[in-house]
Amino acid sequence: MKIGILGAGQMGSAMIRGWLNADLVTPQQLFVKGGHSGSAEKLQQALHFQLVTELTELKTVDVLVIATLPKLVVPLLQELKKVPAFSAPIASVAAGVSLHAMQTIMGERYPLASALPNTPVAINEGVTAIAFPETISLEAKKTLQQTFEALGKVIIAPEEQIAAINTVAGCGPAFVDLMMEALSDAAVKHGIPRAQSYEIISQMLIGSGRLQQVTNQHPAELKEAVTTPGGLTIKGVTALEEYGFRNALIKAIDAIL
Repeated sequence: MKIGILGAGQMGSAMIRGWLNADLVTPQQLFVKGGHSGSAEKLQQALHFQLVTELTELKTVDVLVIATLPKLVVPLLQELKKVPAFSAPIASVAAGVSLHAMQTIMGERYPLASALPNTPVAINEGVTAIAFPETISLEAKKTLQQTFEALGKVIIAPEEQIAAINTVAGCGPAFVDLMMEALSDAAVKHGIPRAQSYEIISQMLIGSGRLQQVTNQHPAELKEAVTTPGGLTIKGVTALEEYGFRNALIKAIDAIL
């Protein structure tokens, strides 16, 4: 399999690392065209993928992912349309670029997808929401889906839902990072060294998420398992409720959407 990617910024770099980590492709099978920032060139020195300068060099790839700023997607598609014999399925990971906008350039029958991954794809633990047009073939759909499954969990959803899914999955890590930082401050306040606090908190989050995945229990049930009557945890939960913890998270999502 050969993968082409346009853009090597934060998200592009994360996907590149994820595909190589997963051994989905070798560096020789990964073709990257960067922009003017020089990030692709710097990353290539570390990961040794194929750096290309012209769109015509991508015509042999099996799938192409566009990971540029949203405003660049349509102009790039217009240029790709001019590349002789280019027929690879295309996924845009730029938020706000609709399937209709891409189909207007490439045609209704062209194999396209709108995909919104989050940054944990770099370690193959990401979440990617994907919307496909009704006209896509099963073969092209399978190729695009497998490309992102190598990076973690794939959620196939209607196009009108992927923005909300990505807001939770894509912006959520920043909220969790804030929570980690706050928990670490609390730990340090009570005498735990900073480095050790992050070690504890990171593993707690990994374990809590994995426990829900394995048991498929409702989060409320998992919470009840550690909130004994009159115990310490329920005192902390009560304080979180008093200060609007749940409402703050909901309002954060509302503010984005």
